[in-house]
Amino acid sequence: MWVLLGILAYSAAALLLRRYGLLPSSVSIQGPFTTVHTKRGRDFIDWVATPKRFWRAWTNFGLGVTLVIMVGMFLFLLLQGLFILQNPPEPSAVNQPQNFLVIPGVNDFLPLSVAPEIVFGLLVGLVVHEGGHGILCRVEGIDIDSMGIFLFTLLPLGAFVQPDEESQQNADRGGKTRMFAAGVTNNFAVTIVAFALLFGPVIGSIAVAPGMAVQGSYDGSPAAAAGIGQGDRVTSVAGTPVTNESTLDAALASTDERTVQVELNGGDSAADRETRTATVQRSLIVAGSVADNPANLSVGEEPITVSEVNGTPVHTQSGFSEAVGGSKFATLTTSRGTVTIPVGAYVTRVSADGPLANAGAPTDGSAIVTAIDGERVTSSSDLDRVLDGTRPGETVPVELYDDGELSTYQVTLGENPNDGGGFLGVGLFPGTSGLLLTDFGVQPYPAGTYVALLGGDGGPGAGSVSGALAESPLSAVYVALILPLASLVLGIPNFPGFTASVSNFYSVSGPLGFLGSNVFLLANICFWMAWINLQLGMFNCIPGYPLDGGRILRTSAEALVSRLPVSEPYTVVRTITTGVGVTMLLSLLLLVFGPTVLN
Repeated sequence: MWVLLGILAYSAAALLLRRYGLLPSSVSIQGPFTTVHTKRGRDFIDWVATPKRFWRAWTNFGLGVTLVIMVGMFLFLLLQGLFILQNPPEPSAVNQPQNFLVIPGVNDFLPLSVAPEIVFGLLVGLVVHEGGHGILCRVEGIDIDSMGIFLFTLLPLGAFVQPDEESQQNADRGGKTRMFAAGVTNNFAVTIVAFALLFGPVIGSIAVAPGMAVQGSYDGSPAAAAGIGQGDRVTSVAGTPVTNESTLDAALASTDERTVQVELNGGDSAADRETRTATVQRSLIVAGSVADNPANLSVGEEPITVSEVNGTPVHTQSGFSEAVGGSKFATLTTSRGTVTIPVGAYVTRVSADGPLANAGAPTDGSAIVTAIDGERVTSSSDLDRVLDGTRPGETVPVELYDDGELSTYQVTLGENPNDGGGFLGVGLFPGTSGLLLTDFGVQPYPAGTYVALLGGDGGPGAGSVSGALAESPLSAVYVALILPLASLVLGIPNFPGFTASVSNFYSVSGPLGFLGSNVFLLANICFWMAWINLQLGMFNCIPGYPLDGGRILRTSAEALVSRLPVSEPYTVVRTITTGVGVTMLLSLLLLVFGPTVLN
């Protein structure tokens, strides 16, 4: 409502200024949209455009790249549109209209905490894009009427170079095509330079600080009660050093003491960070649950406590496992009542062509793995541990609880792409039987995974998700596209950059160590500049008017049709460009609104 009122107030003030002739001739306002024109800077562009042979060679190379990406964008959008028509996916955050705006804090994937870096990257992208058009105008002898910036109230949405129409019409077709390709060529060049800095000396100067990074604590958990929260690093538990999530779990499992001393490093800012000790009174709680879990428990505002298992008092996860023992079922006494459940690793998804499905197991998910090769499995971590001791190609009996009964399947294991061990081909809910049980209650932050994905040394806490991606020759492009959407693609939180709230999880050393904490700022600038420029370049390669891709399509179609024996070449060119442009528009509309409208 405040945004709407602000837009209306701005539009009303602009209308009054225009009516009374108080607006400069260089400023044009239509509602909330403002265009500022200037003729200044044309001499500078003439000077920059002096090495004409260089600029022609540069944009000839860029034109080739642009044509390849144009074809790729056409096929991608067309196939995506057809897929959405045939199999409409469920609406997600990606399809929300606000997430197509490059506005930090409004777009769910562009955090407000790095708004200055994002805006700076956007401004650089606009300047180099339109500057490329301006330089090639002068290289090809096209006059420039004016240059300027396009604003939504006070927010910059774009920049422009306005060529003189008559001189543009008189320019040769090749010159105009190079001029249209110059903007995206420069955007891709900025992307490459920014990534070269980020993946080289910048990320080489960022290391993961020792300890387990804490993203947050579950409400009502023992950790939350002890004051452990976002930004802390757990460095030891009961005197046992902690370096990552695995060592934290091992340290907690090594003692059944109800009270443990936890050493932490944290604070709201770099100035007040210090090492401190917290006393955690452990108790077993259900911090999360999957729908339709066998206990029929759903976590609300208050956590669910588990006080007894099979009549034995418990307060730790290790105590839970001991109380269950070899039994396939357990009776839990909880703050919501007493329930009896099968105990094992809850399967949420079974790959249709995976080892478990090939053995004849049901593929609808919601089954529970209770044993593998005769070894008892009580949780998802148990299942991972047992599979680590198997080999690909080995045939083992897998016991499943499904639809009220236990069944055993002879499964020939596949190869785990992350560690080379055995592989079932299933997705798991973390915890036991669809319940996320914890006696501590912190959520880890994947600091090492982010560093590894960006080409650095993530250390032992990097996790398996970064393995193949970091080694891919196209990792820079892929990482740029997925890291802000990591929660949807990789199952980890969206990457916000190296912001103040997570800087405690990293340390600075290496070639740029002399910059201190400014390395984090430089990393944010490089990352978001590369991401924004890549998005600008690829979007402008869509072959639809008025984007650069649509203009290049027109000149390319004119060049092709001019060589064909047709009586009305203009009609043929218009048919090609209109057909492709409408196809792209419909595909984009399906991409944005299809999942919502068709479901």
